[in-house]
Amino acid sequence: MYKIFFRLVFKRLDPEQAHHLAFRWIRLAARIPVLRTFLAAALAPRYKELRTEALGLRMHGPFGLAAGFDKNAVGIDGMAMLGFDHVEIGTVTGEPQPGNPKQRLFRLVGDRALINRMGFNNDGSLRVAARLASRTPVFKPVVGVNIGKTKAVPEKEAVADYVKSAERLAPYADYLVVNVSSPNTPGLRDLQATEALRPLLSAVREAADRAVSARCVPLLVKIAPDLADEDVDAVADLAVELGLDGIIATNTTIAREGLGLKSNPSLVKETGGLSGAPLKERSLEVLRRLYARVGDRITLVGVGGIENAEDAWQRILAGATLVQGYSAFIYEGPFWGRAIHKGLAARLATSPYATLADAVGADVRKTA
Repeated sequence: MYKIFFRLVFKRLDPEQAHHLAFRWIRLAARIPVLRTFLAAALAPRYKELRTEALGLRMHGPFGLAAGFDKNAVGIDGMAMLGFDHVEIGTVTGEPQPGNPKQRLFRLVGDRALINRMGFNNDGSLRVAARLASRTPVFKPVVGVNIGKTKAVPEKEAVADYVKSAERLAPYADYLVVNVSSPNTPGLRDLQATEALRPLLSAVREAADRAVSARCVPLLVKIAPDLADEDVDAVADLAVELGLDGIIATNTTIAREGLGLKSNPSLVKETGGLSGAPLKERSLEVLRRLYARVGDRITLVGVGGIENAEDAWQRILAGATLVQGYSAFIYEGPFWGRAIHKGLAARLATSPYATLADAVGADVRKTA
């Protein structure tokens, strides 16, 4: 049903317009008590065997919504209603910004992919923090907050910009993510170099601790799939050295060659980050490399090209305690989360592992 609706309605709309329309419907449904209860029962069934503990947090399952869909923390309940066990909002910047000029979002339908050059369009950390502070949750998924650099802020002032966001948002975050891997903010990816990343992560850690004294807010970093293998290793080593809580692997890619893209060449050439199915292989490769390097010392979150339960299962076997998706949601629709959970439960039941935690990294350990 959804795929027919996608072809007849969403596919005819500008992708960003379609996103806002669909998100508006989701938020509206989540505000109607009887409807949201019915939808949550249908779309977000719970499986006891999928219960997950990660980052010191308990979740109904390992599957979450990646950053980028709900940039301003306006639809957390709606996304939980659709079956996401955790919702990562953002990317949020220190100051509000409109993002890049439109058109800035493109569908590669034949490749089940997206290209975006949104440019961190968001309301800014002050307004998002106020929204989170005033939120009365109907559903209670784990809420992650993804922070990035304000475009107008020069690189030499980037640390202070991240610190400002961390201080404002950490009190309302179940976990905090430092995003240094979007390709759509000039100079941002330069912060992935360990000599720049070390002081940035240390400063954000200190800022979060100042803002929240009652608990230690878990801190993660999100990296690009375009990092060379030796740079992936360097980030892994730095994360362990600094006592980071986790790494999210991976963000979108600027690569186009070697991905077997079938869409119109004029679309493929659009600048921005590519997400979706073509990212699957490299994202899984980075995840495997990270787990081989860090083992169980920090939490790994697998994202990038996850379309179905088998993809999610492969990420878990490769070392991910949590998995996230976004692009496939556009193509699969509201029953996507239900299908992921049902499929994961079935795979766990037929596997040699007693729990989901036992399966984390199992394939990597076999080859070690």
